[in-house]
Amino acid sequence: MTAGDEAAVIAANQAFYEAFEALDIDRMASCWQQDEHVRCIHPGWDVMVGWPQVSRSLMAIFANSGYIQFFLTDVQVQVDHELGWVTCAENILSGSQAKEEMEGAKVLATNVFRRVDGTWRMVHHHGSPVLPP
Repeated sequence: MTAGDEAAVIAANQAFYEAFEALDIDRMASCWQQDEHVRCIHPGWDVMVGWPQVSRSLMAIFANSGYIQFFLTDVQVQVDHELGWVTCAENILSGSQAKEEMEGAKVLATNVFRRVDGTWRMVHHHGSPVLPP
């Protein structure tokens, strides 16, 4: 692993969260490898398999979200040849279009990236909720 590889994976991870906060499916699509091998597990959901299913799940979240912001903590990055992964705690502030009040949540996430033609693309996102005490 080089410092450049680690920085590139961190940048790819940041782009994912920026697209999420913007509720922008086009920006989100540019973060993902768009094939049948990608996987996404949102907290409390079944696994989404393949880009068409993953993108539909994201569009549903975006359509029902008025606002979402991620504060990442405990960020750890690993790179091994053509794979990079990030583990972190997502401290989330969100509001739906139906409700005016904000809600908070904490999710532990693993984001896996593959280098494709020199660009790091997400191939797996897994979020597990942290239940309040």
